[in-house]
Amino acid sequence: MTEADPPSEDVDDAVRVVAICGSLRERSYTRIALERALEEAARLDAETELLDLREWDLPLYDADVDREDAGEAEAFTARVRAADSILLGSPMYHGSYSSPLKTALDYCGFDEFEDETVGLLAVSGGAFPVTTLEHMRSVCRALNAWVIPHQAAIPNASRAFDDGEFVDTSLEERVATLGRRAVQYATIEPDPDSFESGQNVGAR
Repeated sequence: MTEADPPSEDVDDAVRVVAICGSLRERSYTRIALERALEEAARLDAETELLDLREWDLPLYDADVDREDAGEAEAFTARVRAADSILLGSPMYHGSYSSPLKTALDYCGFDEFEDETVGLLAVSGGAFPVTTLEHMRSVCRALNAWVIPHQAAIPNASRAFDDGEFVDTSLEERVATLGRRAVQYATIEPDPDSFESGQNVGAR
């Protein structure tokens, strides 16, 4: 199966797509883009939810604190576990992804991500956010998730939107495609376990 030949868009049972927004900004380009991807997923009859990290009490991860005692971490990870596909979105900070997203992912493990379909979206104020996408992909490999080949990147974000709307229709289509792929690949049979996941003993 290739990216050009996705599974059928016909879905017998509703696919659940959850997007995690790693930006805390009030007027977040990352959030706008994830909302567009979810809108496209909903067009294929998926159930969708945006997990906006501004709205969750997730303290900095401390391995000595049980998850049920760490703010809303238990409730948050339950929402992630319930998903068939997960979209991760982050602005590029210092060549990587944001600390709120890192904290959210630190509370997750194989129960939330193993064999799950994950889509990646990154936003930057400058050049193409390659390393942000690569770093998120590395985390997904360490958790043995299956990452959608198609990924969405929005460089020069301040010029990519006008009043909350995409300026470039081709860029908007890339984001919309990510939402479609999240539904189309939700039930794909994953590849064999990754080498990275075999070494990730802490997440088990």
